Amino acid sequence: MSGSFWLSDAQWERLRPLLPNKPRGVPRVDDRRVISGIVVALQSGGRWIDVPADYGPRKTLYNRFVRWSAKGIWREIFEALASAGGPPAEVLLDSTYVKAHRCATGGKGARAQALGISRGGRTTKIHALSDGQGRPLAFALTAGQAADCRAAETLLQRLAPSTLVMADRAYDTNAVRQQIEQQGAVPNIPPKRTRRWKYYFSPVLYRGRNAIERMFCRLKDFRRIATRYDKLATNFLSAVYVAATVSYWL
Repeated sequence: MSGSFWLSDAQWERLRPLLPNKPRGVPRVDDRRVISGIVVALQSGGRWIDVPADYGPRKTLYNRFVRWSAKGIWREIFEALASAGGPPAEVLLDSTYVKAHRCATGGKGARAQALGISRGGRTTKIHALSDGQGRPLAFALTAGQAADCRAAETLLQRLAPSTLVMADRAYDTNAVRQQIEQQGAVPNIPPKRTRRWKYYFSPVLYRGRNAIERMFCRLKDFRRIATRYDKLATNFLSAVYVAATVSYWL
């Protein structure tokens, strides 16, 4: 097989059981080839029409990606693989900015599409929860100017008891700490300098928090993650799920 990326036999065997069935109608075009073509598009950052012909019709690649995005299939695949090992003992919480290309603007309802204006112009913020090794567990999107602590409410909804949660000062709010503690988890967040009462914080344990920053760097090796080209937040978040699945869980 030619092309810059193909799913290996081992990767395909892990992925194949998670793909949706198509019992009726015309059989789908080779799933392994099409998904490989989608990964190439995300890696290169090019237009769908520029994907090498080895991966099949460009319209097939685009339609498959968009349809499965709308149905939440990419998210389901990612979550199934990420949760296979059970809840981790330690989780990391952080976010990163992504600059939006001009072709990502113009969609109906900028707020609904997680687009905002910050210092860098039009941006989207990717919020993530990872395990202690920096392997992603969950994602959420907001406009670039949104506060980190608000997105944390969604990502921290299903913590296992006794989980150690590490995050930077942006998450040092009473609401975030209370949400973590109500689930029986333990926050290790450096307190803001403005706090009169300083919560306990372990700088030794905190040294491993940069694993999630390395995770963001690895995801941004996919050029369609480093720069947002998709108008719809659903499609951009699906691209994040695909990149995370290929990079960490296959």
